[in-house]
Amino acid sequence: MSKKLQPIIVGLDIGTTKVVAIAGKKNEYGKIEILGFGLADSNGVNHGVVQNIDQCFNSIELAIQRCLESNPNLEIKEVYVGIAGQHIKSLQTRGDRVRVNIDEEISKADIDLLIRDQYKTNIPAGDQIIDIVPQEYTVDSTGYIVNPIGMTGVKIGANFHVITGDKNAIRSIKRCVDRSNLITRDLVLQPLASAFAVMNDEDLEAGVAIVDIGGGTTDMAVFYDGILKHTAVIPYAGVNITNDIKHGLGVLKAQAEQMKIQFGGALADEANANHYISIPGLRGMPQREISVKNLASIIQSRMQEIMELVLYNLKQVDLDKRLYGGIILTGGGAKLRNLKQLTEYLTGMGARIGLPNEHLAGGHNEELNNPMYSTCIGLILRGYHDFENGSMRFVGDGGNTIHVTVSSQPIEKEPVIVAEQEEDEEELPIEPELKQAPKKVKSGKGLFENLKDKLLELFEDVEDKQL
Repeated sequence: MSKKLQPIIVGLDIGTTKVVAIAGKKNEYGKIEILGFGLADSNGVNHGVVQNIDQCFNSIELAIQRCLESNPNLEIKEVYVGIAGQHIKSLQTRGDRVRVNIDEEISKADIDLLIRDQYKTNIPAGDQIIDIVPQEYTVDSTGYIVNPIGMTGVKIGANFHVITGDKNAIRSIKRCVDRSNLITRDLVLQPLASAFAVMNDEDLEAGVAIVDIGGGTTDMAVFYDGILKHTAVIPYAGVNITNDIKHGLGVLKAQAEQMKIQFGGALADEANANHYISIPGLRGMPQREISVKNLASIIQSRMQEIMELVLYNLKQVDLDKRLYGGIILTGGGAKLRNLKQLTEYLTGMGARIGLPNEHLAGGHNEELNNPMYSTCIGLILRGYHDFENGSMRFVGDGGNTIHVTVSSQPIEKEPVIVAEQEEDEEELPIEPELKQAPKKVKSGKGLFENLKDKLLELFEDVEDKQL
């Protein structure tokens, strides 16, 4: 008797500085086993927005190719794609619905209909709804309900966090993926994907702010009382720090990036004033000596600006003093030395570095134990959550997986399973020198999924189909 086929989910993180493709599947203990890993430099993307489709396509192709090379048994057909950028916005709405069969218990279908109604929300022209996130439900006069299924009542309602993005920016991402002969199963807001990878149920209950410092943008997702309360995109991140170093110290961009990674720190007071970095001279010119303390001062100035904007967003929702879980720093920028201390000093809140190992099986490649891969691993977890729970996704309902209530509009009408593999199949495991001077369920099922598919067709044009 053949064993049941297991889904392999692939996450694709298209960032400003890197494109990452990671394939994984759950083992019998509910942990993710990494089956493939591919990394490529990102071109054609600026602050999270695709500006050159050909260059972005080439980066995606290279990342997918390297992922397949890491495990020749893999077959990649569908991907979960992270989305961010300055065009991302959010708004709060309220929805209520009177039930027809009031003698029956509230079911998943009732929730789907309530969420479906929110696609009628009035949003700016040219924008498209990416996610609709129920925050808390009410049944008749009973409020603050996390999961109303199984209850009885006449009227069901909820407060919603609606996340939108520019239609053209979304379409550009989809075109790049389409050219790679891949199907975009879903677009997921990057800080929500990162939250899947770095949070646990205790964090969700205590209240935390996920601060994902990427290459082009710093993305926030704030959780309180087990509910997603706020999302924001800050248009400053790693690229801005690199440019500050380039102009402030008069070096090449590649040298600035290498100095940031190798010697950079977020606190100038912690840098040794007697340490210097030797930079080779150009075209026979003598080498230069760069003070590590000056480097840290430049980095601290930009990181201080970012953290002040993080605190501003927390004050906007009155959560600057109520997040007992503090701030979880993730993304490639979280690797800066002393960033945790700077964050705690500026915000007055506890902070920690969020590594994406919360739900990974043992024996994984240690290279993946890096905050820059949080989004991609979170996309895999999101895919499994869809596969196991369908369109209903609950906040803080227990278990080892973070359950965020998110109802996403599918990009294609294809099954959620990216590739399938028998459980008993064999699986395969994956400059210039700077010197320091001495001293979901399957789509197409149910009224809600059909409606979302029809909504997508409104955004398809002739050029899309030609691509």
